[in-house]
Amino acid sequence: MSTHPGVSDFMPGLVAPAAPLSRRKRVLRDESIRAAQRRHFVLFDIIPATAAVAALPLLWYLGVTGVGLGLFAAMWVLNLIGIEVGYHRLFSHAAFEARPSVRAALVILGSMGAQGPVVSWASNHRHHHQHSDTPEDSHSPHAHGGTGWRARLRAFAHAHLTWKWSYPYPSPSHYTPGLLRDPVVIRTSRRYTTWIALGLIVPALLGGVITASWRGALEGFLLGGLYRLVLGQHATWCINSLCHLFGTRPFRTGDRSTNNAWLALPTLGGSWHNNHHAFPSTASNQLAWWQIDPCYWVIAALARLGLVTDVNVPTADQVRAKRAVAARRSLSAKDLVP
Repeated sequence: MSTHPGVSDFMPGLVAPAAPLSRRKRVLRDESIRAAQRRHFVLFDIIPATAAVAALPLLWYLGVTGVGLGLFAAMWVLNLIGIEVGYHRLFSHAAFEARPSVRAALVILGSMGAQGPVVSWASNHRHHHQHSDTPEDSHSPHAHGGTGWRARLRAFAHAHLTWKWSYPYPSPSHYTPGLLRDPVVIRTSRRYTTWIALGLIVPALLGGVITASWRGALEGFLLGGLYRLVLGQHATWCINSLCHLFGTRPFRTGDRSTNNAWLALPTLGGSWHNNHHAFPSTASNQLAWWQIDPCYWVIAALARLGLVTDVNVPTADQVRAKRAVAARRSLSAKDLVP
């Protein structure tokens, strides 16, 4: 998965495929784009993280209550549903079809994580799949050379965060022309910064109302708003970094993607990343009975309600066939060892 800004003033919605977004160009290199990327990086990555660290003494003084923890959990789940169900499986991979109201809700919930407007996010993610773990991949921890622990640490930091400072911007006209033609997505995404603000304000209001106190409002803002935003960002970024460095690889996918069970709950199923690279357009990353994927449960529930259709899930035969290919390649590699 991928997180980044848009083109014009972090491009709230990437409203139109204008002349610079030529279909002939797969990536765009322009100083105005780089300036927008850096603004977004500072405003929505660095400043919230700095504020979260600075607010730790205040949170310690206030203490943490069940209301605050409940708001954190609720906002975490809603935001991650927006990112993983919406930004990732629907808008990046078309793993299912959704009604306009569902598409709009997923854009709003995903935008609350300040990981970039949906069109930009999806464009970069499709670019990532096309060039995964090659020098063209904007956030691979493997494609930038170097040996030793310092080089590995720099590669991790690059894949996890620092790549977003400036990088060749995948052209939405090339990678996501369908999203540019979706009036619901574009109209909703134009209010990108409004949804970020709402993700901070709503838990503050709920905390104040539930506890009938300013203290509850402040706790709601800190836990359900600020810390949820920062920690939720890092949960997503772990898929870019850790899920290309450590874990199991039951499928041979032509890249270094891995599965990480210990991240399954924090990412709501997004950390079965090797499964995802093996079947990019699937609505479910749960390819074994023990692999929990709460985001697929959400999609399945929406399908039962008739709100989403055409849910794409690989058959058991397709999964077995791909596992068999991986097993044969593994045996062939062992045969080459003297």
